[in-house]
Amino acid sequence: MTVPLQEKLAKWFIWCAALLTVSFLVLIIGYIMVRGLGKLSVSFFLENPRKMGSAGGIFSPLLGTVYFTLLTMILAMPVGVGAAVYLSEFTHEGPLVRMIRFFTDALAGIPSIVIGLFGFSFFVVFLRPLTGGWSILSGSLTAFCMILPIIIRVTEETLHSIPRSYREGSQALGVSKWDTVMHVVLPSALPGIFTASLLGIGRVIGETAALLLTLGGSLLIPTSIFSPARTLSMHLYLVAMETGEFSVAFAAAAVLVLVILLLNLGGYYLVQRLFKRMAGAQ
Repeated sequence: MTVPLQEKLAKWFIWCAALLTVSFLVLIIGYIMVRGLGKLSVSFFLENPRKMGSAGGIFSPLLGTVYFTLLTMILAMPVGVGAAVYLSEFTHEGPLVRMIRFFTDALAGIPSIVIGLFGFSFFVVFLRPLTGGWSILSGSLTAFCMILPIIIRVTEETLHSIPRSYREGSQALGVSKWDTVMHVVLPSALPGIFTASLLGIGRVIGETAALLLTLGGSLLIPTSIFSPARTLSMHLYLVAMETGEFSVAFAAAAVLVLVILLLNLGGYYLVQRLFKRMAGAQ
């Protein structure tokens, strides 16, 4: 049977689009690695930055990234998953639910610099006695506002994909609504919840604009959540723009890309393991 010309053109366009996408990805990652890997060494990871970051290593920004990311996810995951569970399991479609979803989507579309300005005015200035001003806590609360919509929407879609027969079978055995959600629905949704957390981590690690107004940008090692700090993304931006030392900036960018790649590969592996375990349990 002869393949129609329209179908051939469509396949050709799809293959070209896929090839172009992969080519740009390989080009960007390859260029960063070629420019940055040569400067990586053990001392680069273990030394603190000096001379406004143009010399030394990235130990304090690396530690600041870990502290900031962990605190943000500790704040965002319970609230995001809890909101998704409420919207999916404990309420019916109505004006309130539609309004919550509308404002969630609107929050996701606000530019990060605008959220950073709000974070500076509210968390850094107004709540200074509680947050310590420019600090990891202020930056995490600001990032919390940015990634909350992602976690809510991805988790909610995951919960909607769980077959209704799971809920009906559990409740037919006399299990309460709450226990059904906790012991049947949420365990089945773990791969999707994990994916939501990975998306949130990726957004947090790569954020710069909002953190310039709230995190402080200190080169010192943070001693608590009330200390100012800087992340790797902030560090490479500030080094490139303020000192012009692009070799350090590209080295920090290479580390950042490697971290994100490892997180995605590790996350993909764990999600596949969860899917296989769930399939085996069924």
